Amino acid sequence: MVLPLYRRFPALADALPHVALVHRPTPVERMSIDGHEVWVKRDDRSAERYGGNKVRKLEFLLGEALEQGAVETLTFGAAGSNHALATAVYARALGLRPISMLTPQPNASYVRRNLLAQHALGADIRPFPDRESRERAAVRVLREREAETGRRPYVVPMGGTSPVGSVGFVDAALELASQVEAGDVPLPDLLYVPLGSMGTTAGITAGLSAAGLPTRVVAVRVTPLEWANEEALAALIARTVELLRSAGARVAVDVPRESWEIRHDAFGDEYARFTPEGVAAVAAADEAGLHLEGTYTGKTMAALLADLRSGSLDGQRVLFWDTYNSLDLGELIADVDWRELPDAFHGYFTEPLQELDPGAPR
Repeated sequence: MVLPLYRRFPALADALPHVALVHRPTPVERMSIDGHEVWVKRDDRSAERYGGNKVRKLEFLLGEALEQGAVETLTFGAAGSNHALATAVYARALGLRPISMLTPQPNASYVRRNLLAQHALGADIRPFPDRESRERAAVRVLREREAETGRRPYVVPMGGTSPVGSVGFVDAALELASQVEAGDVPLPDLLYVPLGSMGTTAGITAGLSAAGLPTRVVAVRVTPLEWANEEALAALIARTVELLRSAGARVAVDVPRESWEIRHDAFGDEYARFTPEGVAAVAAADEAGLHLEGTYTGKTMAALLADLRSGSLDGQRVLFWDTYNSLDLGELIADVDWRELPDAFHGYFTEPLQELDPGAPR
């Protein structure tokens, strides 16, 4: 299948390396959630091995890694990082050795699952007490791995977020535009998406503008303000558009500032700390057959449901972009012993889950 990005901008096919991982197009479904009609872009079903939004970014990031002749990847995240797991899944599938450098976060059942899954895949997962020590160590690890293998590991940025990674969601937005044109989904007035490392939002926003769609993107912040804010998102959108232009795409339309907004009120107290509203939204979505989680998609759904209940969205068509993997990892981790993990990760298996985690004792 020719990517929507390449159909619209043929020059990019030779300029931007790509490896096919996503099953396109991901479905768009009309669902009733908490009594409200919501259209859902089902990127939870984006690929066979592991779904979610990271796969679209990895198509271009790992495509670049392969073109550069890398034999390893190096990436970053919190202990339960979905991105680090997705990178490990697809790096392994492409014959690359994944290295994950991880920092602490509030305990949750998905943290346990993701650590076990990375270990089962043979990823080299390394714990660090904070971001500063991890950044210092990354320089050393890159040097050591290059000395041992003769090749520098390909660095996959945190969350897969860079202009290269964001191109995956320019393509995704063009995919949505094709679905609108085909009548599979009405043109959304508003599109709700989590704002974490910002690459997904930046790509969607740039792609909607490239397609000429007037849909407004509502990015629900789920990471600290110093990581995700208006200035940083605007800069990433601009860098993504500039990459497309420099690679040969004739992107004539700038992304208007009024085409997106950031919602700050769903974040809560701490990254990866569940909120009552987010957990309630996860439960409401689950009743409708949509599997979300408390760190990203639950908080985003909570913001959307709050707006729907307020009546502020009356008469508007709303689309929720589901960025969370819904594929079962049970078989992969069934026989993994957490004691085989580095000692610094053992606490996630011996200490209590955070209070609002659905798996925590009541």
